[in-house]
Amino acid sequence: MLSALVTTSAIALASAAVEPSATATATAASANAAADVIIVNAKYLSTNELNALKTPTPIIEVPQSLSIVTSDEIVQRGFTSIGEIINYTPGVSNSQGEGHRDAIVFRGVRSTADFFIDGVRDDVQYYRPLYNLEQVEILRGPNALFFGRGGTGGILNRVTKKATIGEQFTEYRASANSFGAYDLWIDQNFDTGENSAFRINAMYESLDNHRDFFDGERIGINPTAKFQLSPVTTLDLSYEYVDHQRFIDRGIPTGADGRPVEAFEDIVFGDPEVNSSELEAHLWRATLQHQLADNLKGRFSAFYGDYDKSYANFYASSYDEANAPGVVGLDGYVDTTQRQNLILSGDLIGEFQTGSIGHTVVTGVEYIDTVNNNDRFNAFWDQTQDDVEFFIIQRPLNLRGGVGVNANGLTTTNDFTADLNDDTEADVTVFSAYAQDEIALTEQFDLVLGLRYDSFDIEVLNVPANETRERLDERVSPRLGLVYKPQSNLSFYASYSESFLPRSGEQFANINGNNNALDPDEFSNLEAGIKWDFLDNLSLTAAVFEIEQSSPQVADNDPETLDVIESETQGFELQLKGEIVEGWYISGGYSYLDGEIVDRNGPTGLTPRELPENMFSLWNAFQITEKFGVGVGATYQDESFINNSNSAVLPSFTRVDAAAYYDVSEKLRLQLNVENLTDELYFPTSHSTHQATVAAPLNARLTVRGRF
Repeated sequence: MLSALVTTSAIALASAAVEPSATATATAASANAAADVIIVNAKYLSTNELNALKTPTPIIEVPQSLSIVTSDEIVQRGFTSIGEIINYTPGVSNSQGEGHRDAIVFRGVRSTADFFIDGVRDDVQYYRPLYNLEQVEILRGPNALFFGRGGTGGILNRVTKKATIGEQFTEYRASANSFGAYDLWIDQNFDTGENSAFRINAMYESLDNHRDFFDGERIGINPTAKFQLSPVTTLDLSYEYVDHQRFIDRGIPTGADGRPVEAFEDIVFGDPEVNSSELEAHLWRATLQHQLADNLKGRFSAFYGDYDKSYANFYASSYDEANAPGVVGLDGYVDTTQRQNLILSGDLIGEFQTGSIGHTVVTGVEYIDTVNNNDRFNAFWDQTQDDVEFFIIQRPLNLRGGVGVNANGLTTTNDFTADLNDDTEADVTVFSAYAQDEIALTEQFDLVLGLRYDSFDIEVLNVPANETRERLDERVSPRLGLVYKPQSNLSFYASYSESFLPRSGEQFANINGNNNALDPDEFSNLEAGIKWDFLDNLSLTAAVFEIEQSSPQVADNDPETLDVIESETQGFELQLKGEIVEGWYISGGYSYLDGEIVDRNGPTGLTPRELPENMFSLWNAFQITEKFGVGVGATYQDESFINNSNSAVLPSFTRVDAAAYYDVSEKLRLQLNVENLTDELYFPTSHSTHQATVAAPLNARLTVRGRF
């Protein structure tokens, strides 16, 4: 099937060919500009010293499917979360994340840990803010070469704003929506001399939405400093504080037909006083970059993150519409995580020639030391002497503060200290070394060869049993890519890459019992594609791919445990971005995903969960006058299965969004964004069979954006 998709795509793209125009290409920075940040109309990944791919490679020469969303796009499109960016990105979709974390499905592979800040791992489960970002980079396909373990279906890298030498400015953004939520962002850069600068980004957000009891607040502060220590040496320092509290809503049950019960759309299956999440994080980053010679650059980075998170919740775990349509079973737990990540990395990036062949080589090492303490207590109801209790379905449920009246009319009380699920203390040490060579064989052909070695050593203390388990995994992950550029604005590529995920999982909690005897989950990706800047400001990218995976996924019968699921996914992605004509900007994407669960006997006939066959998004922005513009867009997601047994379904949906912008002056803009213009009832994500998210109805956000 993959070969058929490749052939069909190539014929379709070739038949659509028009006379191309030249496009700009990136040039190597001189020694005097070694640490400059260069972003060219989102056509190139930033050459910032911390960009995702570590080398200043033009997108047209990267043998991989990827998307970039800039800070301007984030504000203009009214995005307030990572999930909203994902809605308009081909090949990826959102998962519910149990209502307290970002969770992305990369080409059918769900992840809560494949997140990075300036190329450095940021793997704790939380909702990541957008206030301090220069751009968001979303790479699809296994990415072990530069990112190590995980990255099995893709990764998301947030590039943060850095202090800028020689500039003095203040930018701000204030917004409020029709639910009552509001936020304020500020970005201030101080010129502190010829060789230094200081910048601070900060935010405050008050949360509210369409669901009963939902509230919360989020605070973020990110001061940064830049020092030009010499003409060829730059030091960047950063500290970020994040404080986030929010209500946890895990959605509604599915009925006898396997679909979310629409009659329950206004009911919250939780406790208004218990369902909550709290996160406090302190993140320190330092990057030293030095131009060793005209064609050789060195870079060293250090990161330390201290995360303290807790969340508690009740959720619908069982519902039998046929026999007890008015009763729901609630399960629950309280979970705490304390994690400290120390990450040290060093890279050498060089350019040289061997005869007529050019080389761009990056070599590097990475050391990670992680201390992770996690404990979880299950719900324990005094009436059932179990973790599940049954309640009459009504709005609101007869439950508050862990005390309620059950379906039999009896007062029931929960105790979150009686049933310990697990208490673990994990120490993780990772050492990695990698090398990649981008080889310019001719003016038209580039070959990319790379290898990464990872040593993943984990020791876990099971506190209740006073039992220590250890496991060492050593893996070599290859990357191979071939790029053919018949002309400067057109490239064809093919690539193969691998990645792995230790059986301890993304969050180091799955090594007890027999799990320490199992090998890591492995992933491979075969991809072919085209990148074409067929007009000066308009680019088309397309890719076909095949991923084989073996991964832990939520068990159908118990959403708090994992099953290992092996599957094969094939697909096609298409992305169009740029200016059609003067004043008309477009960003569109389409993806086709076809997957099947397999086992030792071969295909099972079942489809992996959270794998919509078709996804489509399109955004149009029209500049009507010099001061006034409008935008309109839509996202479509096909029906997908909630669970791997294919007994529960998320129905397909289409959502229409709109926007209007008015520039009061060169330094002040008013903006109105409207989401779900047609007021459609839909269910975009889920976590397990009886936890389908109820999306927001028609709502609007008014934003004031300025600079002085």
